[in-house]
Amino acid sequence: MTSAPPRRRKREIFRHPGQVVVAAFGATVLVGTLLLMLPGTRAEGGGADPVTALFTATSAVCVTGLVVVDTETYWTSTGHAIILALVQVGGFGLMTLASLLVLFVSRRLGLRTRLNAAAETKSVGLGDVRQVVRGVLVVTVVVEVAVAVLLTGRLLVQGLPPGRATWLGVFHAVSAFNNAGFSLYSDSLTRYLTDGWILLPVSVAIIVGGLGFPVMLELGRRTHPRRWSLHTRLTVLMTGILLVGGTLFVTASEWTNVDTIGTLDPAQKVLAGFFHAVQPRTAGFNAWDYSEITQETLLGTIILMFVGGGSAGTAGGLKVTTFIILFFVIVAEVRGDPQVVAFDRRIEHRVVRQALTVALLGIGIVTFATMLLTELTDFALADVLFEATSAFSTVGLSTGITPNLNDPAKIVVVVLMFVGRLGPITLVSALALRERPRRYTYPEGAPIIG
Repeated sequence: MTSAPPRRRKREIFRHPGQVVVAAFGATVLVGTLLLMLPGTRAEGGGADPVTALFTATSAVCVTGLVVVDTETYWTSTGHAIILALVQVGGFGLMTLASLLVLFVSRRLGLRTRLNAAAETKSVGLGDVRQVVRGVLVVTVVVEVAVAVLLTGRLLVQGLPPGRATWLGVFHAVSAFNNAGFSLYSDSLTRYLTDGWILLPVSVAIIVGGLGFPVMLELGRRTHPRRWSLHTRLTVLMTGILLVGGTLFVTASEWTNVDTIGTLDPAQKVLAGFFHAVQPRTAGFNAWDYSEITQETLLGTIILMFVGGGSAGTAGGLKVTTFIILFFVIVAEVRGDPQVVAFDRRIEHRVVRQALTVALLGIGIVTFATMLLTELTDFALADVLFEATSAFSTVGLSTGITPNLNDPAKIVVVVLMFVGRLGPITLVSALALRERPRRYTYPEGAPIIG
């Protein structure tokens, strides 16, 4: 009697949860591209060409905001609705999937690391996945509705018809909270450069969305900073530093520039400076022409874009926690301290290695993309570097060269947006899950540094 052959294990399509995230967003981009190619989405009739549809869908799903066509005039109301839906799906999916990855990774690590992770990420509800999804949904609805009401009210005061005012308020509220930067105005928000009733609600929505869901939820449940987790402390601290420092720097750099804010009164200059210190880190709205800013502001904006916002949120960049951890690494090395300490907490070596890896890979990707775009186009290096950083950090700001890119350059930017949006999330989770104890050690080596 012959024994039955052993059953083959079913091969898993996705061996890593990060692959699920990439596949989900890739499928959403594909669906969005096909929808934007349908007849009735383009104002001139028919649908968009494949490259334009792909670029716009990727920019919307990855909540970037870079556009190769004028959103207001190129698309019909149907096209606008599709773009808004893609932005909402992209932003909600990012916060939800990124938060769930935190839960998954923390449970798959060793016991000690898992306990530390549970202590530091309890703000996302480790015991209940549904709590994460429900929390993201509630925060999204509350913030978007509140901002939409404020914007709609302001537009009604300015004399817009109720239907138009409501649609503009909803569209820009959703775009702002999801850090997308899409606008139904051809000049973005330039016409509202001195209108605090427009700029401030949009800025608040961007900041809240850029903090990340774990931080948002924890701030909503705990009012005393002493009870915040280390992640929340680091995120809030770095966000505050960048907002204050960015506002001072941008305002000072543009103070006498008559092409931006040089002719405004001091209060209006500070308002515009604050708004444009918020935008580079997270969203792509602009209330001045970035082709007219000073070289100092251009460089400062590139740095702010690269740093980005909070983890598990709608903001892009390499994330504020990555950079503040690297700052504490430098402090520890300068002091000769073998341990990296922040707020009386020792930062694990694996977290330090992850921060270094993400930062250096980000620099490498932006550098390579800048070189590639320089070869493919005839634009100045500063403009190309600005564009590449904006795409990788999913910010959406541009000096005006995006519509003039050729098709190969557009594809490069599409890849940059997709990699920049999902790369850091999947990379960090993959590095964390590959963490395993080594049963032996190699002899030490000490190459000369510097």
